[in-house]
Amino acid sequence: MDEPRALPPAPGALDPAVEARARAVRLVTCDVDGVLTDGRIYVDDEGRETKAFHALDGVGLKRLKAAGVEVAWITGSASASVAHRARALGIVHLIRGTDDKLPAWERLRASLGLTAQACAHIGDDLPDVPLLRACGLAASVPHAPDEVRRHAHYVTRRDGGHGAARELAELILAAQGFRDRDG
Repeated sequence: MDEPRALPPAPGALDPAVEARARAVRLVTCDVDGVLTDGRIYVDDEGRETKAFHALDGVGLKRLKAAGVEVAWITGSASASVAHRARALGIVHLIRGTDDKLPAWERLRASLGLTAQACAHIGDDLPDVPLLRACGLAASVPHAPDEVRRHAHYVTRRDGGHGAARELAELILAAQGFRDRDG
């Protein structure tokens, strides 16, 4: 059976404030563990770490890039699997192994010449809160702690690792007038 499409409500059904924030987005930053993955970390007997990423998210991130929206990953993970997946998707802005994400995000957005209001972030845990508080469109996932979701303008219907980033991408694309043009 085919999995249903990961689409948020039509722009008219969204909170108008969220839709306005999504229209302004020129950079989307994503946490990895718990957003692009389900948060589980697999470690084999040799100590190699692997993660499971969802193809829906990959397509959504590629669609954002095709629409002219920059995409970056900012994660505490230093795992090689993160770098491999980012490379496969053409993610050129990858910041790994950082516990304090806000300074890295500030440097990135400054290098791109973007205001905080032109940025969206999706995260699921406490290290993401400073970014959620600083960016123009803050998103989280259903399994995130209340303390994290409280800072989100939008909480996805899909969980991390199961199309949450795709849902956010579709929301942004729809708000910017790209709904169903290429997929």
